[in-house]
Formats: sequence, structure tokens, C-alpha cells
Amino acid sequence: MGHKTINTEQGHWILANMGKKVLRPGGKKLTSKLVGGMHVCPEDSFVEFAPGIGFTMAKILKEKPKNYTGIELNEEATAKLRKKLNGAKTATIINTYAAQTGLKDESADKVLGEAILTMQVDKRKSEIIREAFRILKKGGLYGIHELGLTPNELDVKFKETIQRKLAQTIRVNARPLTQKEWCQLLENEGFVIKAIYESPMHLLKPKRMIADEGIFRALKIGFNILSHPAAKKRILKMRKIFNKYENQMTSYAIIAQKP
Repeated sequence: MGHKTINTEQGHWILANMGKKVLRPGGKKLTSKLVGGMHVCPEDSFVEFAPGIGFTMAKILKEKPKNYTGIELNEEATAKLRKKLNGAKTATIINTYAAQTGLKDESADKVLGEAILTMQVDKRKSEIIREAFRILKKGGLYGIHELGLTPNELDVKFKETIQRKLAQTIRVNARPLTQKEWCQLLENEGFVIKAIYESPMHLLKPKRMIADEGIFRALKIGFNILSHPAAKKRILKMRKIFNKYENQMTSYAIIAQKP
């Protein structure tokens, strides 16, 4: 999340307003692989960057970590997340930027962030990764789930065209990277790559919608879109871009470790 208040012009918030709960590029399945690969346990102090509407937060809390801290810049999202926690004593949401959490050095066992780095320029990406490294204990894990590009040798000008078209359509400064580039950013800040998962970027395809939301919610989302002409127009534009660059767009979940 890059704003203190919800920008309803941004693609992910339009989808959320239509009732979509799963907003990650690789869908529920890739999020589940990432959380599963991080092996959340009762001894963990867990930090999540930009929990958004709280879908992954709920999955993490089901594993009953020792404590959970969500770092959310968006004030409106923060208020909604705190309501969802319903006074849970071992969980808290801090309204601040992921690159400046205010948390102590080496205070977290695991840090997770989804679809936050994609929306930052490379310098900001590195600042957030550096903060994850700082707050993690030695041996701690950092998991990311981000929009990706493929193959690694993708033409630079073509990559810039995709990034520009995405930014124009979803109205977020989306800058997806190749698998090699994502790994390089993590390694540059001292992390060691432990696992990489990949899933097609089929966020708006009917089959993925049903898999992520269930058939009844997917139908409800479809009805909501049809009932809101302005949202329908924007979502169709997003789908057109996703389909146009389907062979070059993907999603990655990467688990890295602090040595």
C-alpha cells in the first residue's frame, strides 16, 4: 500500500470494492505455498508488511504464532484490520511505512510481504528489503509474493513497456521484475535464497477467480462488476493488459533467509 488513505482509483482497491478478497498476483494457492514454506510455529514472532484487507493475516494467525505484527501504511486499511483482530492480545497493527517499522533490531523470526515491493521503484524496494533484514533474527526467514516477468532475458525495452502499460492501467507504479532480478535484490541486502515458487498471473481469469473466491463469491463479484459501469470499464482494461502480456507476466513467491 503506497497511500495513507485508500485510493479507490487504484486497480486492487476497485477489485476489493467489488468483493474480491484474494488480491495477490499468484492467487490463494501461491500464498498458501509461501506461508506453508515458512513453517509458522507457536514460537514465532511474525511480522507482515502491508497486510491490506487481511487475507494472509488470517492464514498466519490460524497457525498461532507467539505474536503477530502487521505494518500497514494505509490508515483506513489499518482501522479495518484492527477490527478484524477483535482485541486479540498477541496481534497488533502498526500504522507506518514498511521501510521504517520502528521495530527493534533482530526482533522477528519471520517477515512476510505480498504485492508491496512490486509497487515501489527499485530504490524503495531495497529499503523495504533492508528493513526486513534488520528486524529479522539470524536464521530468520523473509517471504515475498510479487508480480514477475519472464524469461530472465526479457528485452529491456519490452519490459519497460509492460511496466508502463501496467502503471497506466492499474494506476499504481507497478514495476514487476524477472525471477533473477527479484533474487538479486534480496541477495544484495544480505539474504540467501531458500525457495522459489511460481504461478501464472491469472488474477482475473474465471478459473482462478473460482479457485480463489469460490463459485458463489465469484458470481457475486461478477454481478457487482456488471452493476457498476465505471468499475467494469476499468476492470476490462486491466484484463486486456493482463491477457496481452500473459506470456511475459507471472508471479513469484520467494523465501529468503538471513544468514
